[in-house]
Amino acid sequence: MKKSVYSLCGMCTVRCPIRVESEDNKITWIEGNPHLLGGALCAKGSAGTALVEDNERPQQPLIRVGARGAGRWREASWDEAFDFIADKLSTIKKEHGAESVVLSSRGGPWQAMYKAFIHAFGSPNYTNHDCTCGRNTHHASLSINGVGRKGFAYDIKNAKHLVLFGRDMFSALRIAENHQTLDMLDKGGRLTYVDVRQTMTGAKATRFFQVRPGTDYALALGVIHEVIKKGLFDKKFIDRYVTGFEELCKFVEQYTPAWAAKECGVKEKNILAFVEEIAQDAPNVIFHPGWNLARYKDSFYASRAMHILNVLMGNIEMKGGLFIPKGAGDCGKKGIRNIDLGKPDIKRGDGVGWEYNHFDKGPGLAHLFFNNMLKEDPYPIKAWIAMRHDPFSGMPDPEQQKLAMDKCDLLVSIDTNYSEFGWYSDIILPESTYLERDTPIVQQKGLKPRLALRRKAIEPKYDTKANWEIFCGLASRLGLEETFPFKTIEDIWEWQLEPTGYTMADFDEKGFVEMIDSPVFFDRDNLDDQFKTPSGKIEIVSEKLTKAGLPSLKEYESPAAPEKGMFRLIYGKIAVHTQGHTINNPLLSELMPTNTVWIHTKQAKKLGIESGDLLEVSSADKSYSATVAAHVTDHVHPEAVFTVHGFGKDIPLQTRSFRAGLSDQKLMVGKLDDWDQAGGGVNLCEVFVHVKKSIRNTTRRIAL
Repeated sequence: MKKSVYSLCGMCTVRCPIRVESEDNKITWIEGNPHLLGGALCAKGSAGTALVEDNERPQQPLIRVGARGAGRWREASWDEAFDFIADKLSTIKKEHGAESVVLSSRGGPWQAMYKAFIHAFGSPNYTNHDCTCGRNTHHASLSINGVGRKGFAYDIKNAKHLVLFGRDMFSALRIAENHQTLDMLDKGGRLTYVDVRQTMTGAKATRFFQVRPGTDYALALGVIHEVIKKGLFDKKFIDRYVTGFEELCKFVEQYTPAWAAKECGVKEKNILAFVEEIAQDAPNVIFHPGWNLARYKDSFYASRAMHILNVLMGNIEMKGGLFIPKGAGDCGKKGIRNIDLGKPDIKRGDGVGWEYNHFDKGPGLAHLFFNNMLKEDPYPIKAWIAMRHDPFSGMPDPEQQKLAMDKCDLLVSIDTNYSEFGWYSDIILPESTYLERDTPIVQQKGLKPRLALRRKAIEPKYDTKANWEIFCGLASRLGLEETFPFKTIEDIWEWQLEPTGYTMADFDEKGFVEMIDSPVFFDRDNLDDQFKTPSGKIEIVSEKLTKAGLPSLKEYESPAAPEKGMFRLIYGKIAVHTQGHTINNPLLSELMPTNTVWIHTKQAKKLGIESGDLLEVSSADKSYSATVAAHVTDHVHPEAVFTVHGFGKDIPLQTRSFRAGLSDQKLMVGKLDDWDQAGGGVNLCEVFVHVKKSIRNTTRRIAL
């Protein structure tokens, strides 16, 4: 039987809209939704068929029978697995309180379900991966605009100039955004890219700054100085909506383009030429404030500088600039229902909201749990449930994390693949792949907001379940049926759509429901209620930061240079893989089976290294080392070495990725506590490593 469904990709967190064809319960074709992406899809999306067919993923619930991490499991039924977890959680709740349970996830549009589950259980401790991704950007936006990082979006297609600081968008693919950028370039628009290495994005740029690692903030300050000095800012917009501009003018006086050029290792004339370009292109200039900006100790302030530059351009709520994403209410419609219980009035175990009052309490900060877990302060943490989240691969120093996790009586991994956390856990609940599962409906905000959902194209190949089935199953065992009364996905869809007036038939034609025909922009002369700061205005000097004893305009500190024989470790993404989630995919592992370490040509020559030679890369304290091939190039800064994140896994059942390449987070020994006090993000690029030519044999000698 042939079948065609519209759905959402699940090979990365972008979740591009797709159309899937199947026959006799086999996937035969995947493409981007033709109504939104014209059929375009990336390599990862096309490899979804291999994810379904991969027999090296969990095929039924597994319960640990050996020591944690030993890889000894027994198969279990879903009833036994649910009972096992429910019994453990009930005992923990009785002995230590519901707050002693943490649930983490990769975030995303379905995290309301995960929050609802842990909150209904009685714990405030929901968290996600964002401390290693966008938390600095999120808090930077909150401190200036009063809304988080998703409180603004970007009309790139109609811009004249897009400026990206380390936002390697053609490696961290978002197909719709990539199309918009290419359309902008085709119309004569400009792209400026700033990074410590050349990338696919930099190769398409009209201007590229290769800066010294850790100097993004310096370059931004130099640009702000020149924009203000030459009066290239929107005075009317600033007078109407902005506070703290005078303080900014005084603050940046010392940070001249000449100073920035010397600090960053670029030419002053190029900075001046860039400022001339944005003056020509204003106000249709977009400074992207960062996405994965958990990098340097001042990345929060670098992101704040990007937000400030957007304010100076006066580009907010306009075509070719930034816009406030619109939802159902902005279209005169009623939105879908989502389970929202509110958070229990109990202190969070990571300290957010009571020890750290300037951070958003939403998902808190995952890395701040670990020291508190070891100290059992403010209370013991006795269980950690990870929903498609791998703390050991995502955060620094997994060995330090394990010391904290060993204080737990229960570790649960819910995932489509084995993760390093899952391999260390007590029980694995296998989630169906995205092609095998339906999901609740989500609202996608934008200039033309829409409703979307994931629909399964085939029935599950193995004994796996969808996310909603797993949480409803656990809820029924824990007496939480009032919150999760649903028996089928149709029950959920009907309940969600009831206020809207839409039905499931409205999704059939295109796979989504567009809530309005034309783009919605707010009146730029009436934005007074859009900025949720204490003053109601855009705050260059933040009342919230001041109250927390933190500067809004932080003096620049020059980054430390590596000692002799050491390099700053820089990580990044590649278009072929989604961090560590796809490296064992049968198709994608053929395209890129391992990572390498980029090292500058001159540095390689000093060390007697040529491309293809094996390197021994060691942590600063030399407690961890890995062997990986060198990629010798001029396109990385001499102070740094670069590697693609996600490799170096120790999961023997995943034969294609077992110990392939280097794990950057395992080199970050002692860095779990190195984080941005103002933004909350982990400083993942404040790591120095030893690098030397390896004497090992070039053949992998590992018993698989």
